[in-house]
Parts: sequence; structure tokens; C-alpha cells
Amino acid sequence: MIPAPDLIVILVTLTSLNAFVFIQFASDKHAARKNVKRIPELTLIFLALIGPFGAYGAMKVFRHKTQKIKFYLVPMFAILHVMLLTGSLVCFSC
Repeated sequence: MIPAPDLIVILVTLTSLNAFVFIQFASDKHAARKNVKRIPELTLIFLALIGPFGAYGAMKVFRHKTQKIKFYLVPMFAILHVMLLTGSLVCFSC
């Protein structure tokens, strides 16, 4: 079983990463509305890979990048994260 302090660190880290990604997607949407320099799509895809829940939330809240085919990967990234987290919890509980 994962010790409680380690689990808290993991949860805080994941929450912080997803919040950061959410803010970056929001920032890009704001830049799009103001017609100023944007965050490259490849960077947003990478950010979505490390924080898929924040990316998906921002996509829904701000209706940002929802029509771009490559951003259909974001829910897959979220599923991957859930699988990895579940697998690691099962491994650590042995």
C-alpha cells in the first residue's frame, strides 16, 4: 500500500499539473480572441499529454480546440492516465 504522505504528494502534483494545463489552454483561448501570439498546437498537445483532465476541462469550458482532429487525442490521454494510475495503485498495494 502507498504510504499516505506519498499519495498526498502524488495527488497534489497531478492536481497542480492539470490546473497549469487548464490555465495554459485558457490563456491560448484569450490570445485567440485578442489576435495576439498563441501557444503552438504541438505545445498544447504535449501539455494535454501531461495534464489531460485540465486540457479536457478547458476545451469544454472555453470551447477551445474542440473541432481540431488532433485534439480528439485528449480524452485518450485521460484514459491512459487513469489506466496508469490504476495500474500503479494495484502494483504498490501488493
